[in-house]
Amino acid sequence: MALSMHKDASNSMDSSKYVRYTPEQVEALERVYAECPKPSSLRRQQLIRECPILSNIEPKQIKVWFQNRRCREKQRKEASRLQTVNRKLTAMNKLLMEENDRLQKQVSHLVYENGYMKQQIHTASATTTTDNSCESVVMSGQNQQQQNPTPQHPQRDANNPAGLLAIAEETLAEFLSKATGTAVDWVQMIGMKPGPDSIGIVAVSRNCSGVAARACGLVSLEPTKVAEILKDRPSWYRDCRCLDVLSIVPTGSGGTIELIYMQTYAPTTLAAARDFWTVRYTTSLEDGSLVICERSLTSTTGGPTGPPSSNFVRAEMLPSGYLIRPCEGGGSIIHIVDHVDLDVWSVPEVLRPLYESSKILAQKLTIAALQHIRQIAQESSGEIQYGGGRQPAVLRTFSQRLCRGFNDAVNGFVEDGWSLLGNDGVEDVTIAINSSPNKFLGSQYNSSMFPAFGGGVLCAKASMLLQNVPPALLVRFLREHRSEWADYGVDAYSAACLKATPYAVPCARPGGFPSTQVILPLAHTIEHEEFLEVVRIEGHAFSPEDVALARDMYLLQLCSGVDENAIGACAQLVFAPIDESFADDALLLPSGFCVIPLDPKTDTPTTTRTLDLASTLEVGSGNTRAAGEADDYNLRSVLTIAFQFTFENHLRDNVAAMARQYVRSVVGSVQRVAMAIAPSRLSTQLGPKSLPGSPEALTLARWISRSYRVHTGSDLFRVESTAGDAILKQLWQHSDAIMCCSVKTNASPVFTFANQAGLDMLETTLVALQDIMLDKVLDESGRKILCSEFSKIMQQGFAYLPAGICASSMNRPVSYDQAIAWKVLNDDDSNHCLAFMFMNWSFV
Repeated sequence: MALSMHKDASNSMDSSKYVRYTPEQVEALERVYAECPKPSSLRRQQLIRECPILSNIEPKQIKVWFQNRRCREKQRKEASRLQTVNRKLTAMNKLLMEENDRLQKQVSHLVYENGYMKQQIHTASATTTTDNSCESVVMSGQNQQQQNPTPQHPQRDANNPAGLLAIAEETLAEFLSKATGTAVDWVQMIGMKPGPDSIGIVAVSRNCSGVAARACGLVSLEPTKVAEILKDRPSWYRDCRCLDVLSIVPTGSGGTIELIYMQTYAPTTLAAARDFWTVRYTTSLEDGSLVICERSLTSTTGGPTGPPSSNFVRAEMLPSGYLIRPCEGGGSIIHIVDHVDLDVWSVPEVLRPLYESSKILAQKLTIAALQHIRQIAQESSGEIQYGGGRQPAVLRTFSQRLCRGFNDAVNGFVEDGWSLLGNDGVEDVTIAINSSPNKFLGSQYNSSMFPAFGGGVLCAKASMLLQNVPPALLVRFLREHRSEWADYGVDAYSAACLKATPYAVPCARPGGFPSTQVILPLAHTIEHEEFLEVVRIEGHAFSPEDVALARDMYLLQLCSGVDENAIGACAQLVFAPIDESFADDALLLPSGFCVIPLDPKTDTPTTTRTLDLASTLEVGSGNTRAAGEADDYNLRSVLTIAFQFTFENHLRDNVAAMARQYVRSVVGSVQRVAMAIAPSRLSTQLGPKSLPGSPEALTLARWISRSYRVHTGSDLFRVESTAGDAILKQLWQHSDAIMCCSVKTNASPVFTFANQAGLDMLETTLVALQDIMLDKVLDESGRKILCSEFSKIMQQGFAYLPAGICASSMNRPVSYDQAIAWKVLNDDDSNHCLAFMFMNWSFV
């Protein structure tokens, strides 16, 4: 062994030896490093004893070698990470430069069009004859037509591949002009900020026929893999019921032309589902990019006639598709265009915004495709690890099955075995039954759960229009506060379908049995727009006869769209009972809620009522406003509710009566919740439900601010305004979490008010805030400190509390740097409540 030792006299701190290791020694050390990168002192001594070739090296030098090895490994990982980020930034920069070029072309086009329109208006005003005036109007409309060219094509021979190829090439040219050109006037969606870790650039159409959306972004998958995923539309497009490739025609350039029939679900119970008959063209461009473009075959475009459909409305897909370009260093740049005409005139007028919204199309189809690819890319790279031993693909399948089962129930297709059951004279709740569950559920399920003497699946469903309720807010409340609308007895009946001996049919009643829920996270998508979780419902019996029902139950639950900042986002809460085994092929019978926003129309007066579309149920006038009054929350949304139950034939009518009554009670509960959480004007009433003797929100805000100044000697706000409701808005928008607690003898302090930051910290809503006790939020240390400081707060009016940890209503730990507690005095200087301000809080 060659050892070379040098001493550096100029550096007294360096008394260690420089050791040159032989290849054999390095190999031995590397073997140990692979098993244990940071060995203990005992392990290093053992290594020297086990390896004679290391016997002449001091233990200290062995320690230094492992330190250096760990450092080199860390540097290599950091260098690799920076190279990856640099590649992403380079690709994103290229994408942004291309987008900038496209926008400049669009601006030039609009400037030209604007000048042309001004010239025509000037010509029209200077012309006195009617004919010339009409001609100028016709001419001025030509540019509008150019935005969406609809070329006329002769009928092609269905048996002639050359005719199909001509359609395919035209589709390719029109798709590329939308993906990278100016054929559509694209407007970028708010909140879609480009960057190396963002989902990408998303835009929606303006002033074009039908609805269109466009997205471009980066993914770390090769183009061929991306193409394979995107072509498998049922695996990621939740509204796709089926996609059948009826014919494949190869082209001379190595591409393919496919004739495709696709069915999609209807989003509500109030309109027919859509289907599409399209040609899909897959080919490569000269620069190595892959293109998958698609359009409907109609009498205008030519091509063979598609299959007839009785329960569907034929929609049209205008040239759409995917441009997938290889990235230097691996990965792909994807351009996605979706452009459809959903035949809006065939649906009730109140629902037409659902079919006229490019934002909804972007969320459900365009963004969904990009998110799915990014999800698979991160799963493939091992960046995402899920607990519980479940593979990501299995968890993704659970999510898809929950959505598909719910959509099947809402649509109730006859070919799946569904038929309508007679109603009780009131058309608010629809009851459908399926007595052929094997056909409905698919062959992979065991039919043993259904009784040998006959039975099936029953679905009770309803749709309603909600006013001034953000979908994300409503679904988040329904998820977090199940006891507000659910009946434990009905849940127990649903869970019993998984057992050999079901319980007797319950009678739905307000409140039901007492129960609490515990949400156990299972998986979430990388953008956190969707959560898969297991809900444990803990039951408690009132009396001995209820003991049979007082047991824990489990639900597999999917929650999506709860981000209030998402634009045009739909929100969904779907769940199905599961047993304790929770097998990968477990039977799922989903029920739940889907809330879809309706884009407000600017040319029609807004309504001020909440309507049940089936029964036109009136609600109280609590949310009505004077005609013409400005409404910052001009929101309307369609809520669809569907609950599924198994039944035995001899109990079918009993189950139907229970289901109808239950869905009506759920509708009533949801309406009450919607009215309570609807964001009203801050100056009128901030809290959704006021406690007896509680002041107006504006008065409370004034008391909080004044008391803070009196006790601490400083102002709560930097500049306090006394104009109108400004002080309330300042309190509501304060960056620190401010909340108030009741202070009563012989009772635990209960929260009565919180600003927006306080609600975010507690992960709750104003309507549910008053069910949360202070004891449940503070940890043991926080409770002890508050008890020790309580007398000080009562005597001098306030106290500073040190940094600590508390818990949100969802049991998530929250850290804060400091807290202040102070007495809030009313106008008579009497104690009204206790206020807290948690500063610089964040989720741990």
